[in-house]
Amino acid sequence: MKTKMKMSKKERRDNIAGFLFSLPCILGFIFFAALPMAVSLIMSFSNYSIIKESNFVGLENYIRLFSGLDIYFYKSLFVTILYVALSVPSSLIFAFSIATLLNQNVKGKGIFRTVFYLPSIIPVVAMSAIWMWIFNPDVGLANSILKQLGMPTNMWLSSEDTVIPTLVFMNLWTTGSTMVIFLAGMQDVPRQLLEAVDIDGGGGWKKMRHVIIPLMTPTIFYNLVMGIINGFQVFTQAYVTTQGGPNNASLFYVYYLYREAFSFMRMGNSCSIAWILFMIIMILTIILFKYQKKWVYYGGE
Repeated sequence: MKTKMKMSKKERRDNIAGFLFSLPCILGFIFFAALPMAVSLIMSFSNYSIIKESNFVGLENYIRLFSGLDIYFYKSLFVTILYVALSVPSSLIFAFSIATLLNQNVKGKGIFRTVFYLPSIIPVVAMSAIWMWIFNPDVGLANSILKQLGMPTNMWLSSEDTVIPTLVFMNLWTTGSTMVIFLAGMQDVPRQLLEAVDIDGGGGWKKMRHVIIPLMTPTIFYNLVMGIINGFQVFTQAYVTTQGGPNNASLFYVYYLYREAFSFMRMGNSCSIAWILFMIIMILTIILFKYQKKWVYYGGE
């Protein structure tokens, strides 16, 4: 028979103290995360719009979205998926390449690391305003450089065909945190494995392919998951630079949600849009975690 271990007074005091110390975080989660999520879920089944009385409408908001009655739902979803498909791989490759360069033993590498990280701490609004001036089709720096080189100019943010690639390029400016994570992972690669490749006559490519990349897969996986989550929530760049244009070509999903809530005052509909986004991100995350074992290597396994 199992006997219950009687808790000592010190253990009880420690448990109470631990609970009290964690209580602010628990209350913060309840009041600022769990409770607002519950309220938004309830509101997603209503036609709440702030300026008039709210009524329960059941699944009407969801049916309206998925049936295509709101043409902007699928448009914003397509634009966001396109942005994620372009921005996540490009930012991962760019940040990994920069981290590889900064991992070399060169003079002043600390300064270089700081320089490459600094842009990521610039406020997104200020950064977007600067890029909006750079990519101005009339007086922007980008077209001025192209003219000096004798190359054709571009409409950049003012064209349906180039607005998403331009925003993807702008996103590379904010990859400093991803680069730091990659750099930290590279510095944890055992030196003896790299030395073993040197002894066997392998060069830099052999080290990268057979040692660094396999051992970096957990870090790559983490940055991939975070990149997809952040990509689906992109908002500020489009809000500052394009306002969803031209012709809704940069109508990102969260900007569409914002417009429904605060421009058209359709709060109930915006809550249903938010919960659909939550489900999309959750499903994609589950899929990524399910298939990570096929390519992610953990040293303890």
